[in-house]
Amino acid sequence: MIVCNLTKPESTLDQVKKSHPKLKQTDAAMIATALVLSGRQALAVYEGSQYAWTSEYGELTAGLMKQLLQIQSMSEPVKKTKNAPEEEPVEVRVGLLPNYQEGERVLGDREDLKTLFGDILQGGVEFQYSANDIGWQWALDRVNWATLSDGELTRRVKLKAVFQGEAVGVEMGLTTKRKKKAAVEVVEPEAEAEIEAEVEAEIAEVEA
Repeated sequence: MIVCNLTKPESTLDQVKKSHPKLKQTDAAMIATALVLSGRQALAVYEGSQYAWTSEYGELTAGLMKQLLQIQSMSEPVKKTKNAPEEEPVEVRVGLLPNYQEGERVLGDREDLKTLFGDILQGGVEFQYSANDIGWQWALDRVNWATLSDGELTRRVKLKAVFQGEAVGVEMGLTTKRKKKAAVEVVEPEAEAEIEAEVEAEIAEVEA
C-alpha cells in the first residue's frame, strides 16, 4: 500500500519510486501527481451518488440539507439558559473515493501510466492529509447552513468526509499551510487550478 501525503506531495514521489524502482523519474513524478490530485479532489459519496468538487457543490449541499433538517425535526429542542451546556453539533459523514478521472487527466495519453495508476488505487492507498488538503472537507467546513436553509436549520452541524473502499484516510494535525478564506458559501472554481499548479510545482522542485 502506497502512502500518499497530500500535505507533502514530494513524499508521495518517494513512495512511488520505492514501490516501482524501474519507473523513470519523470514517469514516477506523473504518477505521484496523479495520486495527489486524486486525493485532493476526491469524489464525495452520499446516499449512493457521487459528487465532483467543485462542479457539484450545490447538488451535494442540497442533498445534505434534507437530512440535516430531518435530524433537527427529530431532535429534542435545547433550552438556552445561562448555565446550559453548549449544544453538541450534529455529525454527518460523507464518503470519499479517489478521483480516477482527475488523476488520469494529468497522465495524458500515457495508457501504460494510466494502467499503473489504476492498479495502485485498486491495491489500496493510504491518504495522509490535513482538513484543508481535501477539497470537499474544506468546502463542507465552510458551508453556512443557516443561510442556505433560510434560517430553518438552527442546529450546529459537523460534516466529516472519510475515505472508503480500498482507500484509507489518516487525518494529520493542523499544519501551517497558507490560510484559506474564513467563510464562503460557494467554492471558487479557481481553487482547482491552484491545487494542480501547487502540486506540479512541488513535484518539479523535487525532480530538480
